[in-house]
Amino acid sequence: MRVLIVCSVGMSSAILLKAIRLEAEKQGMDLELKAIGAHELEDELPHSDLALIAPQIRHRYASLLAIGKRLKKPVHLIPATGYTPLGANKVLEILKKEL
Repeated sequence: MRVLIVCSVGMSSAILLKAIRLEAEKQGMDLELKAIGAHELEDELPHSDLALIAPQIRHRYASLLAIGKRLKKPVHLIPATGYTPLGANKVLEILKKEL
């Protein structure tokens, strides 16, 4: 599964990626994760299975969700409690629902 983690410019999500990768490996999940900025979603989403939107850009969620609907790809908002290194399990729960 190829998953995009979307934040303002792709920097804060890079920290979360490490935690998700470690937890996914523990749980035997095969994930390809990429951190991107919101401005990259339209170009990157066609090559991915889904996008997860960082809570700090939730004010842009409606427009990002519209991109996902147009491209027929799921777009989910990461809960604030999941957007920490300790919240990787919450993010994986979202991904498991998509599998």
